[in-house]
Amino acid sequence: MNWDLATILVLLIVVCSLIWLYDKIFLAPKRAAAKNILDEFERVQAERIPFVVDLAHSLLPVFVIVLLLRSFLVEPFRIPSGSMMPTLLVGDFILVNKFSYGFRLPVINLKVFEIGEPQRGDVVVFRYPKNPSIPFIKRVVGLPGDMLEYNYATKMLYINGEPVTQTSKGRYIGVGAGSNMTGREQRLEYLPGAEHAILVLPEKTSYAPIKEWIIPEHEYFVFGDNRDNSKDSRFWGTVPEENLIGKAFFIWMNWDLKNGGISWQRLGTQIN
Repeated sequence: MNWDLATILVLLIVVCSLIWLYDKIFLAPKRAAAKNILDEFERVQAERIPFVVDLAHSLLPVFVIVLLLRSFLVEPFRIPSGSMMPTLLVGDFILVNKFSYGFRLPVINLKVFEIGEPQRGDVVVFRYPKNPSIPFIKRVVGLPGDMLEYNYATKMLYINGEPVTQTSKGRYIGVGAGSNMTGREQRLEYLPGAEHAILVLPEKTSYAPIKEWIIPEHEYFVFGDNRDNSKDSRFWGTVPEENLIGKAFFIWMNWDLKNGGISWQRLGTQIN
């Protein structure tokens, strides 16, 4: 079992529900009977609701609402690394649409019904296949059945034999925690139906010039937008459909002390 927030919330709901049930069966009747006690002090003491019971009554609806919101609607995440630069910066706080790819039950992650499937270019949050307790964020570049090819010399991606067009936008200048990416080349990449920015190192790497992959059914191939600074499907393989958490769609805040704290211009930015 992964001890994430959803699991903790479910356990808290169970504990609060058991306390509520115990109070309903055993304690509440005693409080009702206390109305017949003539001595006022004894009656007040007997009618008093125990602190733990009162706390459970107050917190149970809060835990239920939070669980429903984060399990079926939106969930917040924080970007800890620069693997998705320049799209997402270190310190970005994002919202993830949890129902983009179907409704799933919390904790057991069982899909209740289908709504949609990831599209090429979607920025997705998923459970890292090597350790499902860790959430990762990357961009979908390969769909089930695709044949992908990546040229490490030219930094070009090919999908089913067709090159994905790129346009150079010149030298990138990083800020704050991402300032070490200054000097990389920024390009616009035109995935089918999804234009987005990427960063690449202009010099060649030590990797084999070209690698190819065929994407299995119900699995997805993901890249980081910071192509030479991302551990993604090129290194650890595809993402199974059941590992998907949702689609990232909104930056609601950025906090980067190396960039002076709050980056106001990133607040309210849509993720493309």
